[in-house]
Amino acid sequence: MSTVIQTTPDAATDVQPLLSVRNLKKHFPIRGGLLAREIDRVHAVDGVSLDVAPGETLGLVGESGCGKSTTGRCILRLIEPTSGEIWFQGRDVTALEGEALRAMRRDMQIIFQDPFASLNPRHTVGGIIGEALTIHGLVKGRQEMEDKVVQLLETVGLRPEHMRRFPHEFSGGQRQRIGIARALAVEPKLIVCDEPVSALDVSIQAQVINLLEDLQEKFGLTYLFIAHDLSVVEHISDRVAVMYLGRVVEVATSEELYANPLHPYTEALLSAVPIPDPKIKRKRIVLQGDVPNPIRPPSGCHFHTRCPIAEARCKTDVPVLKSAGGRHQVSCHLRG
Repeated sequence: MSTVIQTTPDAATDVQPLLSVRNLKKHFPIRGGLLAREIDRVHAVDGVSLDVAPGETLGLVGESGCGKSTTGRCILRLIEPTSGEIWFQGRDVTALEGEALRAMRRDMQIIFQDPFASLNPRHTVGGIIGEALTIHGLVKGRQEMEDKVVQLLETVGLRPEHMRRFPHEFSGGQRQRIGIARALAVEPKLIVCDEPVSALDVSIQAQVINLLEDLQEKFGLTYLFIAHDLSVVEHISDRVAVMYLGRVVEVATSEELYANPLHPYTEALLSAVPIPDPKIKRKRIVLQGDVPNPIRPPSGCHFHTRCPIAEARCKTDVPVLKSAGGRHQVSCHLRG
């Protein structure tokens, strides 16, 4: 039997989180030698904590390889976390098995980055979307399933006759709409959007983002929106969490983060975002060195090897995510 807890509400909004993650870690073993023993570990996610309120979009941003997608997949138990807590609607996701886990997955869905690789090329669109309806027992008989599939296709802007076609017959944007329809099929409460527009043309990106916003308003969805494009995240997110080398370094409302970044890494990221108005000048911050090896991340603050304001204690003491006023949090010894 799963345990039910009362999670701590957001102090600024007094709303119980739909999703709470505490000190989540995922370390991938590296094996070698004749007996394939574990010789080291990749610290992909190294102590992530975050909350997502009902109906909210939390953007999760950072450089490639910082652990964003791994965090999302651990939350859904698509890959097993090494340690940490994941609470969804007051239930411990990490403790669920069998039918309890399957029932929970109906409420937690994912939209993948590559819309072609995530769709079975041997199945028609009707079969791809209808499979989830059948697995969870949401329809009775073939006709009811087809009616539901047609309804879902129309919801995401596709035509009923598309259900007879195969994934290779569609454009990238259309395939992503199919992926969205598949996620919507089981009427979830939370959708993890794993870089859902990064593989699409810019003009198509805007259409898909607008569709996601319309669906959120219509169905009361909650999004964890993973991306590396800060301009896309600014448009869709209510709050933004910034990751660096497996850790969350700053969390704030979208407006506050873009107007007043506190962590040196966030400042550097935002300085690289193009500004369409040529009259506005922004100082470009170029970080020195390369991202450290996640097999042996730096001690203390992971960012200290590239930080322009680092002090001696940054090399030894791990900073905690602390309040910087309101809903703004930052993980830095010298800021906040």
